[in-house]
Amino acid sequence: MPKDDLFLLQAPFEDPAYPGASFYCWHCVLMEGLIAAFPPLARRVTIHRIPWPRPRADLISRLGPDNQSLPVLILSDPGEGCRGVKQHEGMHFIDDKDALLHALSVRHGIPTPHP
Repeated sequence: MPKDDLFLLQAPFEDPAYPGASFYCWHCVLMEGLIAAFPPLARRVTIHRIPWPRPRADLISRLGPDNQSLPVLILSDPGEGCRGVKQHEGMHFIDDKDALLHALSVRHGIPTPHP
């Protein structure tokens, strides 16, 4: 059975606009926390950690140049029952943090965030 692909930014990274500082993407770190808290998730989803600078060739080849925001969950199917599913040339994906959390719960059995 094909797996979903979760793309995250490698941390830490540097932004040339802020010399001497290093950063992390808090949405990606949130996903890293889910992976640590729910280890079966790492077996159900293929996780890709990619560098911060654009262009992000791994994403462009699948989602086009306009869809390089991270984190992103590329779905193995149309994502029935998920929210915020977008499409690019037959590829279904979710790049909204809250919709991504919902999809991980619906598709991969982790608990839902407390309201």
